Amino acid sequence: MSGELTDLGPSRVLLDDDEIHPTLTPRDAASLILIDRSRGQPRVLVGKRARAHVFMPDLYVFPGGRRDPGDGRRAVAAPLKAPVLERLMARTTSRFLPSTARALAVAAARELEEEVALSLNPSHEVSGFRPDLSQLRYVARATTPPGRNRRYDTRFFACFTDEVAADCDAARASEELIDLFWLPLDRLDAVPLPPITETILDDLCRSLAADPNLPFGAPVPYYYTRNNRSLREII
Repeated sequence: MSGELTDLGPSRVLLDDDEIHPTLTPRDAASLILIDRSRGQPRVLVGKRARAHVFMPDLYVFPGGRRDPGDGRRAVAAPLKAPVLERLMARTTSRFLPSTARALAVAAARELEEEVALSLNPSHEVSGFRPDLSQLRYVARATTPPGRNRRYDTRFFACFTDEVAADCDAARASEELIDLFWLPLDRLDAVPLPPITETILDDLCRSLAADPNLPFGAPVPYYYTRNNRSLREII
């Protein structure tokens, strides 16, 4: 299955102001899909990006953001599992090092804490930021099409709330994400989602149906644009 390539048709570049922006180099970013399976139907945490945001305003997204230089220097309580790290290294250049992959996972954990006040720190870690990355799955990758006012090469991670001792009721909104919402996976139409977010959630639903525990190191869909065509590659 790895290496499978699907042409999804002409690229749909949805511009914020109907103007073509100069081609930008995508910046590394990471998002974290937090899955609550305590109520039968799984649900995921999303929040609304404020109207003042230049990129994807008024849409509901997962906690996440770009990788910061300091993310690679932060200590962690436990590393990524080897199969996850191996999958993260697939379909990358020689400049993408294991430390880069680790930094992306740290970025996802950091953004979760900054944007919704939930921590991946182990329960006995009462101070500082020292996340446990061992329960993170790598579930998707997507590169923003050319022409947008921002471009990101985003790795999407996922984990279950019960595996990281996250209290669903403790999530708090921030300036980055407002109106937090636990979105049931059978109600993706409940809030306005970016097309790529909805696509990744569709993929996640299929993965959970195949194996509710989301195996570590499973093949990952990668969405990108080439010659104005939207492509889906399995890596």
